[in-house]
Amino acid sequence: MADTRDDAANEDVMGDSTDGSSRRGPWSRPEDALAQAVRILRTPRPDVLPRLSEVLGTLVPHQAIAQLNGVCTFSPARTHGPAELADAISGLDLSRLADLAADATAQGRPWQGEAELAGRTRTVVVAATTPGGAPGAVLVLVRADAEPVAPGALAVLQQLWDLVIAHSEHRATDAAPTHAAISRAAANARARTIAELTGAHNAALTAVLAPLRSAALDDATARRAATDLAVTALLDLRRAADLDRALSEEPADAAFARLDRELRPLLRHTRVRLDVAPPAGTGARTVPADTAHTARDAVRAAVLVMLEQDRLSRLHVSWQLTGDTLRAIVRDDGPGLLPADALAVHRTADRITALGGSCAVEAVPGWGTTVTVDLPLTAPEPALAADPLDGLQPREREVLLELAQGRRNRDIAQALHISESTVKFHVANILGKLGVATRGEAAALAHRAGLPGATALHVAS
Repeated sequence: MADTRDDAANEDVMGDSTDGSSRRGPWSRPEDALAQAVRILRTPRPDVLPRLSEVLGTLVPHQAIAQLNGVCTFSPARTHGPAELADAISGLDLSRLADLAADATAQGRPWQGEAELAGRTRTVVVAATTPGGAPGAVLVLVRADAEPVAPGALAVLQQLWDLVIAHSEHRATDAAPTHAAISRAAANARARTIAELTGAHNAALTAVLAPLRSAALDDATARRAATDLAVTALLDLRRAADLDRALSEEPADAAFARLDRELRPLLRHTRVRLDVAPPAGTGARTVPADTAHTARDAVRAAVLVMLEQDRLSRLHVSWQLTGDTLRAIVRDDGPGLLPADALAVHRTADRITALGGSCAVEAVPGWGTTVTVDLPLTAPEPALAADPLDGLQPREREVLLELAQGRRNRDIAQALHISESTVKFHVANILGKLGVATRGEAAALAHRAGLPGATALHVAS
């Protein structure tokens, strides 16, 4: 994360100076900009956002950076920067910014201005991209001041974000089998959590609405104001669930249409005819994004292997959704000599297995080959964790340790260099994840679980 200021940086991306001399700086030459892009693309996946923040620090100075990336279903919303700011930015905040900046980003250029973020009005720059029909990706830079960013710098920012997301999409499409399995399990766990929270919050807010709407109450103005707030909270809750679904799932028909577009160029210079049959009767049904990625990868691999055969004139590709299974079928009219391990190329068979799926190759000499891939639409229920603290994030563990030592919210905030409201947020999450009602119960559980440094002290309320 960069909060440094380089006044010449915005000029560096605008070309030569008026006196004819060449400007110097980290963005002054094409090879310099390419070197910065290479640094980002070589960065391991978990560290991409911090590295992007570092690289952009001399181009668009900022306090914090956040992304909402529909390509990455494992962790679509990420932030980097001071904890008191970064921890307060939610995926719902980023979704609202994406809507606010929709007109500008639809034209392929970033939007800059003031908007509500993390509880107050802030100066932000928003860049968005939608790679080849995939879910969109939004990048938000939180500025330290309202000084406008030069158009040239915004143009470079947009191109760099387009490149990062294109690379991210390639990683997701050709993900390692273990990553595909982890990502699928995470998406299911997130969906279950949202479903549980939605039910609980809906019940609570509905209960609040009932007395507030009652004519027995005297203060009508207070009732109306409270009712409006509660209705807004319900709508936000629904929007959060819809947002998560949009990031972790794809409509079945749209996922197949994307496959169709990807297959056409493979047959462009051949005499092979491609027939496709999209999933019928799916309506608004969606499939997990990682399942869709794997199904498309399996079909592409089967098509490429089949195209290597002689006397091939026709390919038929279809998807079927039955119960909790996505079935992808690829059939040819070739010689029927493909081996049973035809999909072992490019780790395709391993990715299918990692998601709990199966693959069958049926070759009939003289009649052709049929490849059938079955992928479950739901992940198996994970085994219960032996450690009750396994579900806590690193920051939540730090807060729990302070809490278990009897410290109050103000003391915890000072010790961890975060705001007191952030501490309250973490404490509420900790109580919910541990399934306890009080701070004392959480401290006792931490002590029994052997959290390093936890003691059985009296816990302050």
